[in-house]
Amino acid sequence: MDRFNEVYENYVRNAANENSRKPNENDRMITAVRKNEEGDLIAFKTNTGEELDYLQALEEAKNGRIAGVDVFEKYGREIIRSEPDGIKENNFDHLPEF
Repeated sequence: MDRFNEVYENYVRNAANENSRKPNENDRMITAVRKNEEGDLIAFKTNTGEELDYLQALEEAKNGRIAGVDVFEKYGREIIRSEPDGIKENNFDHLPEF
């Protein structure tokens, strides 16, 4: 294995260990979504019954108050998305709409 692969493999292994905590039943999670006519996500419902607009959900996710959500920058703005955990059922596109 060359040094580039070795460094990358170490990075992946360490990142997996740091982020290995799975959400539990007491965590606040997104359970439903609302989309506009174009299919864009515009609101989120949590397991506690709260309905958050996009900016509220973004702020809560950035502050670590919603489990299973990532915030990243794309096209010069912050985007919220479900964590890429390999579970299709909890991806925002597969959640029920409210």
